[in-house]
Amino acid sequence: MSATPDDDRPPRLAFGMYKRFLLGALVVVLASAATVSTAALLEIKDDGDIFFKNSTGLGREVKGALDGVDPGGPQTILLLGSDQRYIDIKQKNPVRSDTIILLRLDPSKGATSVMSIPRDLKVAIPGHGTDKINAAYAIGGPALSVKTIRNLLHIPITHVVNINFGGFRRAVDRLGCVYTDVDRRYFNDNSPPFGGGGDYATIDVKAGYQKLCGQDALDFVRYRHFDTDLVRAARQQQFLADAKDQIGVGKLFSDRKALLKIFGRYTQTDISSDSAILRLLKLAFESAQKPVQEVRFPGDIGGDYVTVTPENLAAVTKRFMNAEASKKPAAATTTTAEKRPSKKSKSSARSTALPPGMIKAGTGAEDEAVRLATKLPFSVYYPTTAIAGAQLLPDHSRAYDIYDRGGHKYRAYRMVIKTEDLGQYYGVQGTSWGAPPILDNPSERRRMAGRTYQLFYDGSRLRLVSWRSGKAVYWISNTLLSSIGNKQMLAMARSVGRIR
Repeated sequence: MSATPDDDRPPRLAFGMYKRFLLGALVVVLASAATVSTAALLEIKDDGDIFFKNSTGLGREVKGALDGVDPGGPQTILLLGSDQRYIDIKQKNPVRSDTIILLRLDPSKGATSVMSIPRDLKVAIPGHGTDKINAAYAIGGPALSVKTIRNLLHIPITHVVNINFGGFRRAVDRLGCVYTDVDRRYFNDNSPPFGGGGDYATIDVKAGYQKLCGQDALDFVRYRHFDTDLVRAARQQQFLADAKDQIGVGKLFSDRKALLKIFGRYTQTDISSDSAILRLLKLAFESAQKPVQEVRFPGDIGGDYVTVTPENLAAVTKRFMNAEASKKPAAATTTTAEKRPSKKSKSSARSTALPPGMIKAGTGAEDEAVRLATKLPFSVYYPTTAIAGAQLLPDHSRAYDIYDRGGHKYRAYRMVIKTEDLGQYYGVQGTSWGAPPILDNPSERRRMAGRTYQLFYDGSRLRLVSWRSGKAVYWISNTLLSSIGNKQMLAMARSVGRIR
């Protein structure tokens, strides 16, 4: 393992490390916890007591920018992520916030809400005119970021956590990596035609459901070349949601000493007292019993900025402050209309007119399925219908090996389809792994055209439609922005063809 370059190595903070890490660990807990005993809370307090007395955290200017709220009431936490290096800290170089995420803890609501704010959003920065929202961080650090976001949304912000991405990749590795659904191949090496000689981050992450670790995980969530700020935010939310679903409380607490060291070296926060930590932890545990609702920011991309209308801004703020759970898992039922159809009704179902915006696919997908089938020990399903204007990408599609956490190997494939919208891809996935984490906890089961489907919602939109055939499982993934309608997703699932 190579040594960390001097410019990327964080300062060794002998004081304050554990306080900042404790809050960093809390951030993971907020997205992962279910319940925890009082004894565990007291043990965390003991850990914090050892190191808090020498802690510095963020300056007074940040605390002055935050809103005082009822200690036992709902709280909103601002997470700021940057790629600030040690040399930037040493030379006091301005660094813009790379990621801006709001987390709302309110046990009285149906869900814990998470919202990413596009870093290119055009806003008024108090005292500094109009600019991209991430410029507030470069001008005035976390304090000005808090003021800018509070003035934009008109909501109280209780705490702020400032995270360097160096800690992100190390924490992901320590937690055993995260399985996530990669919608297409991400590649850039900064040489034409991929990078055009620019200075975008290098990346090489192939399409398909897979386990992402350390640097690949960081590259995936930060990618924005040939992409949009809104798609990038959705990708980050997807990864955090996957981490939340896969990383349990037991893992967090059993390994908290090592995690504290990681987060402490890369995280700063305004929280500086045991009582504040414990109040927030208790609120987190109460909130963690509720599902996490990803609130998508409704921005419009034009030129160098992302903009939002006052009406859309008011609507998304209301959704964020009043999160509702997605559809609950429903028992599988068979109504009269859903009974197993006769051969005649099967044929009729397949010939039903497609929803608006869809067309019959050409032979490209079938040809690609034939190629993939020669490399796989199970049947390959492929789309016979498509979103109008969409294009199959054979150079992104592939057959590959995937391993579960026990090291058992399975085969898998991914077919990637690009829509006309920038950064928007959907796909068909199949694998001999019978129980991948992505298929845990379906929102609904539905019987259609002789097959039982599992439906997974993101709010009111279908994110995933899956089915089982033989010893393999399959699914159709929506785009990162869930731009494909529910009827279109179901139509694609019903009409898939099969090789073998």
